[in-house]
Amino acid sequence: MKSFLRAILLFLPVISLMACENDIEKVKLLGTRDQSPVQSSKNIKIIYSDSAKVKVEMTAPVMNHYVVENPYLEMPKGLKANFYDESLNVKSRLTADYGIRYEKEQRMEARKNVVVVNEKGEQLNTEHLIWDEKKEKLLSDEFVKITRKDEIIYGTGFEANEDFTKYKIFNIKGTISVNKEKND
Repeated sequence: MKSFLRAILLFLPVISLMACENDIEKVKLLGTRDQSPVQSSKNIKIIYSDSAKVKVEMTAPVMNHYVVENPYLEMPKGLKANFYDESLNVKSRLTADYGIRYEKEQRMEARKNVVVVNEKGEQLNTEHLIWDEKKEKLLSDEFVKITRKDEIIYGTGFEANEDFTKYKIFNIKGTISVNKEKND
């Protein structure tokens, strides 16, 4: 019996050391929060206002709300937004196949087939557009195409006011004049 107890006492520390081995990757996985949305909504409408004046109305077929270190709203199936003036006239419209809004930063990004049309009928096409709500600006560092009544302008980089009535195109690649033939 004494030899049995000695064997147990000798191997107990060895067994306990083996049991205390931690795989760092496994520990990280245990500490990772579930990345599921805390809220998921369908057919949503959000109205952004400033000083009780409606500025933007946004709709989306699906919106997911994630509460993480930097909370965000994701619109994985696209979005539509109308930008209004003080008289509630639509100044511009934005559509995209995907959107994400970072709540703390007050910044929204529209991606994939982004189209903005202003009240003059001028149209912006790009694959990535940022709406900086604090600065009230639309921005892009990517390829942009602006179609106007009589020309098409291409460039890389873009900045505009949020209703797309005043804008700058950076790194212009060329313009194409559109000639309309008169039908007599």
